[in-house]
This record gives sequence, structure tokens and C-alpha cells, in this order.
Amino acid sequence: MPFNIHKIFSFLMWVFLSFMVIFLYSCHSSQKSSSVEPAYIEEIEQWYQRRIASLTKPDGWLSLVGLYWLKEGENRFGANPQNDIVFSTKKVPQFMGAFILRDSTVKVKINPGVEVFHQGKKVQQMILRSDADGKPTVLTYGTLLWYIIKRGDRFAVRLKDSNYPARKEFQGIERFPVDPAWRVIARFEPYNPPKTISIPTIIGTVEEERCPGALVFEINGKTYRLDPIGDPDDKQLFIIFADQTNGTETYGAGRFLYVDAPGPDGTTVIDFNKAYNPPCAFTPYATCPLPPDQNYLPIRVTAGEKKYGKGH
Repeated sequence: MPFNIHKIFSFLMWVFLSFMVIFLYSCHSSQKSSSVEPAYIEEIEQWYQRRIASLTKPDGWLSLVGLYWLKEGENRFGANPQNDIVFSTKKVPQFMGAFILRDSTVKVKINPGVEVFHQGKKVQQMILRSDADGKPTVLTYGTLLWYIIKRGDRFAVRLKDSNYPARKEFQGIERFPVDPAWRVIARFEPYNPPKTISIPTIIGTVEEERCPGALVFEINGKTYRLDPIGDPDDKQLFIIFADQTNGTETYGAGRFLYVDAPGPDGTTVIDFNKAYNPPCAFTPYATCPLPPDQNYLPIRVTAGEKKYGKGH
């Protein structure tokens, strides 16, 4: 075979260039990963584990199996289709009793022989507090629990089952990679006096919420604002926001976020790596608030939780 120095030279150059590409890529990857402090990654991971623990607890959002609106007067409930409220489970008796709604007060009457409990004591009849009154009255039957919620002028029964498959089969939530660039310093601009902002909900109502001031921050040299919900003396403020990833990479109706109240210097930190899905991303039986118009960010916030399943 004739000696071809040009072919040998070409082969050696190909080997050298391939090595340099691999070397440079490795250096770039190493620099990129080392730019995120391990302690910060651990902080986000611990936040996520607390988030999942709350979501998957026996009475967490993944246990929600029904939402039933009450009409004025008597609302009989149980498994039988003849009831006014038919619990969407075969775990209950045919006729359990009735909820009676009169003058914004809800009372329950349990039929004889049906073992419904409140705090370990068997219930025959009692007045039920709703979530609008603080901690609602919780009733239980086997693995089921339910309580009254109030939305606007309407009352509903929220039903949960600790053995619901959505809870048992939960596999976690996909997230964007942790990126410190989405941890931004925000300047708090107080509203004096605090103003009320309108928060629409997924069920078509509008809630009026207190907003103590605006959070003003910069991303890539551009200034943005968000209106949080809370009171001036709250330790944390609640943000409902939307961005250009909604409906594609993230849940279509926006995401939630908590931030610490501003410190003495008038600033706080907005960490979008802790942005999370509202309950409506997991169940059709939630009554989630939606982002107000002023909380739409005209950018892609590629941080925090991505959408879960097909959503609702």
C-alpha cells in the first residue's frame, strides 16, 4: 500500500479537532454546573420536598375527589342518584343525611346508623363552619373527609379521599433546571394606603384582595412589576403571576409564588425557582385564583414547576 502523508495528516488533524471539541465542551459544562452553588441547589430541593409532602399528604390537593354546590334549603347526600348531592364514590351509604343551608348558615343532619365523625365523636347534627370562618369543620367517614367552603355568596362541600389514585400514583412534577439568574432582588414600592386588587377565579367569581405595594425588579436590563397579596405586617406575600410559558411549558392559568416581606432596606427576593402550580393543575375540583392583568410578565420565566399531566 503506498505511503500517503496527506491522509495521515488529515487523520491526525481530525483526531486533534475532535479532542479539542470534547475538551472545550467539558470545560463549558463544568463551568456552567459550578456556577450554581451546591447550597443553593440544596435549598431549592428542600423547598420542593416540602412542597411535595404538602401536596401528597392524606388530605392534600391530590386527595380531592369532589366539589358540590349547595342550594338554599335541604341538600340530601349519599351514593344514591336520588340525592341532591351524589358523592362520586362507592364508599358511602346510599342515604347519609342532609346539608341544610339557610341564611348563610350550613347545618348537617346525619341519618341514624351512619357513622360520620367530627374530631373522633359521632355526629348526629351540627352547624358547620366554612373556610371563610377560618378553620372549617371537618367531617369524616372511613377514608373520606369533607368540609364547607364559601366562594362569594355560594357554599359548597369539598370532598377528599386519602386513598384516591391520583394521590397514590403521584410521581412528582417536572421542573426547569435550577438557575440563580431567576433569583432576583425586588424593590418594594408601598401603596399608601394599601389598595384592593381584583382577583378573578377559575369558577368565574372575582375576589377583592389587599395589596400592600408593588414589587419592582429587573430581568436582563428591563424593569417589571408584580402586585402581591397580603397585609403590610405579613411575614410573607403571595404572588399569582402569568408569563409566556403558560399553556406550553407551564400550566395555562399561571403559577403561584411566595416571597418574604421586604426588609428594613425595602427590598426582598423573588425566587422564580420556587414558582409552583396552583391546585387546579391537578384537579378539576379546586377553585383557584387567576393572575390579575397587571401580573402578566411579557417574558418566558423558565424556572420553577412545569405543567403537570394534561392539567385542568
